[in-house]
Amino acid sequence: QVQLVESGGGLVQAGGSLRLSCAASGFRLRYNAMGWHRQAPGKQRELVASISAAGDPNYAGSVKGRFTISRDNAKNTLYLQMNNLKPEDTAVYYCSRMGSGSWGQGTQVTVSS
Repeated sequence: QVQLVESGGGLVQAGGSLRLSCAASGFRLRYNAMGWHRQAPGKQRELVASISAAGDPNYAGSVKGRFTISRDNAKNTLYLQMNNLKPEDTAVYYCSRMGSGSWGQGTQVTVSS
């Protein structure tokens, strides 16, 4: 049974940092492309970062240079390091197994100005 559990969200001031975690079970991260998405109130869910099975990252233009996606194969956990956070980064963040329809429950990130 595939399960994804996000954690690490919270309230932070603009310019601050957070690290999100996504613990996966039921499959091995290292063999799958994974993504971090976010959805702000009244907006569509958007992909902010992804990492291929080979470990190649990709980022949305709005977060490039500030966010870093990574994974720990031994812990079977996906991470999103978010630095220099901005109020427009406020959203619920979800991890996903790309192309599978598997999603976590989300974790709220709120950035105050």
